[in-house]
Amino acid sequence: MKTSHLLLFILCGTLCFGQKEFQPKNSTVLETVEGDLDGDKIPEKVIVYDITSENLRELQILKKINNKWKILEKSSTAILGSEDGGVMGDPFVSCKIEKGILITSHFGGSSWKWGFVDKYRFQNGHFELIGHYSEGGRPGDYWTTTDFNLSTGKIVYKKEVENTSIPENGKSESEIFVKKGIKINLQNRNAVDSKLRFALPKTKEKIYL
Repeated sequence: MKTSHLLLFILCGTLCFGQKEFQPKNSTVLETVEGDLDGDKIPEKVIVYDITSENLRELQILKKINNKWKILEKSSTAILGSEDGGVMGDPFVSCKIEKGILITSHFGGSSWKWGFVDKYRFQNGHFELIGHYSEGGRPGDYWTTTDFNLSTGKIVYKKEVENTSIPENGKSESEIFVKKGIKINLQNRNAVDSKLRFALPKTKEKIYL
């Protein structure tokens, strides 16, 4: 075996062992991405594990310290389970890193569809939710979008009605509202005790987080 091949084999073995020691029991790797999340110009590793028997996903963010992988943060609620997407099946779309921001995406439903994108930034010692974009409705009836910047508190809501012959569809409308002070992080995202619901003052549309 050539020296270069031997070094590659050793390096791969070290990395794999460093990650597997944190892998939940009876799980498989659903997705792995790398990128700098804490601004030190050293890539972190994000791994999403699927625990099918429990309809559970665990997201782990690993950081290499002194040549050894450590868990920087993890969550068992930020990624929805494989059975949480309704008729469309597994709602998980992707997990990626862009400009130091961790982005997770989901999409599900049946004829009535829904989807959302969460954005997390490492700040105040945690990966805090700084952005949330959600959409839902049924093509041919109406479609709603909500873009919530949690850093500024700005909410942009839009509803576009295609089928106006059905009274229940209502009418096309939009609203911009500011709601500050909401704090959600990666560890408690989608947990029962962290879910929020409030109504916009003009349209009375309910916003869920």
